[in-house]
Amino acid sequence: MADPGMSVAPYWELTFDADGDPDGAERDRLLDEVTAHGVRDLIVFAHGWNNDRSTATALYRRFFAPIPALAPRARIGYVGVVWPSMRFCDEPIPDFPKSVVATEAEERPAPVLDKDTRHALLDTFPGRATVVDQIARMLEQRPAAELAEFGRLVRLLVEVLPGGPQPLFAADTLAEGVPQSEPVLFAEDTTALCEEFARALACAGQGAGAAEFALPDPWDGAKELLRQAAYYAMKRRAGTVGERGLGRVVGQLAGAAPGLRVHLVGHSFGGRLVSFALRGLPDGVRAVKSVTLLQGAFSHYAFAARLPHDPRAGGVLQGQENRIDGPLVCCHSRFDGALGTMYPLASRMADDDASLLGVDVGAVLGARWGAMGHDGVQAVPGTRSLDLAAALRGLLAAPGCVNVDAAAVVRRGGPPCGAHSDIVHPELARVVLAAGRIG
Repeated sequence: MADPGMSVAPYWELTFDADGDPDGAERDRLLDEVTAHGVRDLIVFAHGWNNDRSTATALYRRFFAPIPALAPRARIGYVGVVWPSMRFCDEPIPDFPKSVVATEAEERPAPVLDKDTRHALLDTFPGRATVVDQIARMLEQRPAAELAEFGRLVRLLVEVLPGGPQPLFAADTLAEGVPQSEPVLFAEDTTALCEEFARALACAGQGAGAAEFALPDPWDGAKELLRQAAYYAMKRRAGTVGERGLGRVVGQLAGAAPGLRVHLVGHSFGGRLVSFALRGLPDGVRAVKSVTLLQGAFSHYAFAARLPHDPRAGGVLQGQENRIDGPLVCCHSRFDGALGTMYPLASRMADDDASLLGVDVGAVLGARWGAMGHDGVQAVPGTRSLDLAAALRGLLAAPGCVNVDAAAVVRRGGPPCGAHSDIVHPELARVVLAAGRIG
């Protein structure tokens, strides 16, 4: 049901479960009403990590708010995608009031699991209450000899049953058609992993003492291991919902409303979701006129036909940008700490014995394991690069990939995520309009 307090109209919500199945009543309402409202351009926004519908709706309300004044004569409709993801409650979202985003953990220096994050884990991983309770207890007590058991519980929380399609939805690259192996965080020694995360957090200003000289306490990185494991599960889920859910609904929209121009927008893992929706489009559907990725939390090689470091492998979405009847616009910012430091560290897929102590993690690992929202689309011939001012002069409309450096506005936020969620800006709403040739 649409939120009566939404800043724009007509507005619909579209809810998906973890398997990509839509809420049938919401989908049917959208299919029935989009033509009746005379909509020509439909902006479909998918959130990234968040804890509930109200947080997602608050994001949509704020992001959409300036659009009617920016394109007063356009016939625009709006869709807010709601899918089962989560965020850790110690990650502040710039400008969101405490009534919307819990900040209990900001007052606690110890890396414990606050009650709101515990509830989010229970909602996101149903049937795992005992595991979540054990993880929370260990983070509180920090038993010196039980890190291996902590790692086992984290992996149990997010495990995937073998034989299913989930590895493909989590993959960023394919080697001769086979999905990449799971990240090192599911295979490497837990103590070594937690030590690396503790060093990275110290370098980012979260750890105690001088990162270059202090021996890290592995427990200082244990919560980050849990965070990244949960995000890996969300990454997998985003691919599933995009391909099996949103892509099919866009195909149904194309049938129900011929001539409708659809514009997909995604933040963080929502960028992965809308990109995978391209793979789920029925053959011949050309309704998608633009895709805008805001701090996309997936590999910058996802659209590459060949990887620079492995010519046998390519991106899991290679060629999918050709299914857009317009541009794929990737907004990125160097101030995104989640994607510049933690993402490449958590996403590397082979053991790396090189110490990260006292060095720029993004510089060491980012070239190979970097994210869309950190440095844009990579290894796709013809990709253009613009700063935000140039993008707003209307240079986005041609088909193909376009990287837009949005650091001029995406720059606020504290560690460990930095500016990852600093996306509510009228300039970024203007990017969406320019990409879609709206108004």
